[in-house]
Amino acid sequence: MASKRLRSANITEGAERAPNRSMYYALGYTEADFAKPMVGIANGHSTITPCNSGLQKLADAAIEAVRQAGGNPQVFGTPTISDGMAMGTEGMKYSLVSREVIADCVETCVQGQWMDGVLVIGGCDKNMPGGLMGMLRANVPGIYVYGGTILPGRLNGKDLNIVSVFEAVGENAAGRLTDQELKQIELHAIPGTGSCGGMYTANTMSSAFEALGMSLPYSSTMANVYEEKVASAAESARVLLKAIELDLKPRDIVTRESIENAVSVIMAIGGSTNAVLHLLAIAHAAQVEWTIDDFERVRQKVPVLCDLKPSGRYLTVDFHKAGGIPQVMKMLLNAGLLHGHCTTITGKTITETLADVPDLPSDQTVIRHVDDPLYREGHLAILKGNLSPEGSVAKITGLKNPVMTGPARVFDDEQSALSAILQGRIKAGDVMVLRYLGPKGGPGMPEMLAPTSALIGEGLGDSVGLITDGRFSGGTWGMVVGHVAPEAAVGGCIALVHEGDSITIDAHQQLLQLNVPEEEIQRRREAWSAPAPRYTRGVQAKFAFNCSSASTGAVLDQFPVAKTS
Repeated sequence: MASKRLRSANITEGAERAPNRSMYYALGYTEADFAKPMVGIANGHSTITPCNSGLQKLADAAIEAVRQAGGNPQVFGTPTISDGMAMGTEGMKYSLVSREVIADCVETCVQGQWMDGVLVIGGCDKNMPGGLMGMLRANVPGIYVYGGTILPGRLNGKDLNIVSVFEAVGENAAGRLTDQELKQIELHAIPGTGSCGGMYTANTMSSAFEALGMSLPYSSTMANVYEEKVASAAESARVLLKAIELDLKPRDIVTRESIENAVSVIMAIGGSTNAVLHLLAIAHAAQVEWTIDDFERVRQKVPVLCDLKPSGRYLTVDFHKAGGIPQVMKMLLNAGLLHGHCTTITGKTITETLADVPDLPSDQTVIRHVDDPLYREGHLAILKGNLSPEGSVAKITGLKNPVMTGPARVFDDEQSALSAILQGRIKAGDVMVLRYLGPKGGPGMPEMLAPTSALIGEGLGDSVGLITDGRFSGGTWGMVVGHVAPEAAVGGCIALVHEGDSITIDAHQQLLQLNVPEEEIQRRREAWSAPAPRYTRGVQAKFAFNCSSASTGAVLDQFPVAKTS
């Protein structure tokens, strides 16, 4: 199996190519190596976060497997930002930016070094969409290796995870938890390596990639600390070498129908709101037509089957034991809710891949029967109205009634909103408005886990609404609506809300409405002026200047294409 790209570049022939070969000889290559496929290993290992600190063993296994399968591994790095560590700080504004940086890293290295294929390894939230976007742009055979979920922490016989800490802060402020109890939760919540343990953004995106066919079956829910994750990384490398031989590329796999499969799975497992933003961006990179309205179309036909945190009871390690993504996909396939003919990275179709998976799980507490779901319809509702004509995203699982009308409590930053909650100034029935936190306004569209968790901790999760042009953590649940578009920084209606205005959130009618006469809204619009940019240099300024609306994925390369005559 020779290197197609090096051969097409004539690297192995002619005196004029001697400088190219000389650089490879310095790496220890022999003449025979130039006939082998060059395989990129995009390694997201770092000691920045537990999500990524356990990746090196996976990279080592993949490197060795590539060599044994007859390829030449070429290792390069990608950065990461820990959402959990950056949450509530200025650093959180770099999280979404890092998705684009990672995508650029993968595309640049694969194309610049003329690689025949690429295996991307990542852990934290933006590693997944960034890695896949880069693979789709380069469009050489590729596979994604997820670093794996974390094991639960334990305290007093109860499982803990990162969201336990954020919610404990609210309970402490409400007087229901002592300082010492809060400290103990902080000390025991994160026991080791792996990504946050509920169906939060990292596990949601890994699950989506398995459903897309870009990762191996069962790999998306494995725990980082277990040996099966290392074995899966090695097998992923062997599968990639076969894909290179078959010339099976990411854009052959990521199609409109496979994206619909991924969205169906995300609805069934109760996944993160961030999946909407990232799959819009992935579809853009794949040059696939997919809009925010398609999520609502899928939501209305796919039930929520899995009782997983943040709004449910179980963690991803429990989900894996119950059968994981293949079990959910088999049930959806049998119900006519998946496109079974879609191709996967193994070369098999979805139907072929799921052939030996049981029709039903042995344990129907974690994964419910299709005829007995947690919710008859999906949980990620797309709301529109005068506050969000381009759309917004509401996560409605865990709510007794996803409808409310209340007075607006307006905040132009996250910190003042969090202070108001912790000081007891937010009351049941209020609708908090957190704005100027969108892709351009933040910039970087930070997540609002601290305020939403504080509301849960205060016991206000069902009775206080929160809308924002920013994002939410995958660990968020409650009466919350994010990704409001157009955002405040470009003059969206959310910028025109005044303290005390009546706002309606109605997931049944897919409505997000400012109950103010249109004439008054127009008067406010004429009086509004855009705020000065928060950053004028560096990566944040570049992101704010170039990013598209959240309703199209907040991508940086949505440029008009000239029409040819």
